[in-house]
Amino acid sequence: MALTERVQQILSWYGSDNPGVRANLVRMLNTGTLAGTGKMVILPVDQGFEHGPARSFEPNPSGYDPEYHVKLAVDAGCNAYAAPLGFLEAVADQYAGQIPLILKLNNSDSMAKMDQPISAVTGSVKDALRLGCAAIGYTIYPGSGHRNRMYEDLRDLIAEAKSVGLPMILWAYPRGSGISKDGETAVDICAYAAQVAAQLGAHVIKVKPPKNHIEQAEAKKVFEKYGIKTDTLEDRVRHVVQSAFNGKRIVIFSGGEAKGSDEVIAEVRGLAAGGAFGSIMGRNAFQRPNAEAIKLLQDVMGAFKN
Repeated sequence: MALTERVQQILSWYGSDNPGVRANLVRMLNTGTLAGTGKMVILPVDQGFEHGPARSFEPNPSGYDPEYHVKLAVDAGCNAYAAPLGFLEAVADQYAGQIPLILKLNNSDSMAKMDQPISAVTGSVKDALRLGCAAIGYTIYPGSGHRNRMYEDLRDLIAEAKSVGLPMILWAYPRGSGISKDGETAVDICAYAAQVAAQLGAHVIKVKPPKNHIEQAEAKKVFEKYGIKTDTLEDRVRHVVQSAFNGKRIVIFSGGEAKGSDEVIAEVRGLAAGGAFGSIMGRNAFQRPNAEAIKLLQDVMGAFKN
């Protein structure tokens, strides 16, 4: 597929990267229903590791099978499919070349409660190459007491990945004892996380949809002084995207906890209106019956395409 003007524009923002990284960005941007639009909908399935099998898959028991998820991503027309090492190893041979794969390099379980969260590195750049992946993924927790270690580990992983032509998709989830629960999705904190992710060298940044709350007192003064709008989701998303190099980094938003289809689509419309580059949606898709999940993902894509 020839490059559209929009995809060419996006690639121009990554001029320091080698042809391999840029080619893999094109693989994702030119796959699926949204190919060529500059928008992305990715199906991520790391929840079995993060939340446990029953919580993740019992609402739709087909999800216990790794193949179910990658097939859902293909059938729905997603741009890519992301998962930890085990899930990808179980399907990579059967789905080689059918959809771009993203290896989630770090994960954590929820069997221990941590005030200062950090995820373990559970895969490698070599694993991603072996499995034919188009990118690697990694989670950081800005606000955690262990954030500097995560940033340093990430620096090395990004350098290695870039050297072999793999882009980095960074989950930036503010969390830790210094941030309140409401603060994890506060508009100033989500924007700060997007800025940190861009500064660390991420090609694609995943954050949560920002709420109308400002966590940091010093940030609140600036928001008020300069009249930064936060009333609507569209306003807040626009500020988060602006915070990622004035929109010159791909910023996509998580689907969050399971909710009704109408609520999902309403949120996606707000994301799209604010300039989001897409969604990375897991539980809201794969916990539904297959036909319903496909329809929801296609409706999400339609909201971003229009």
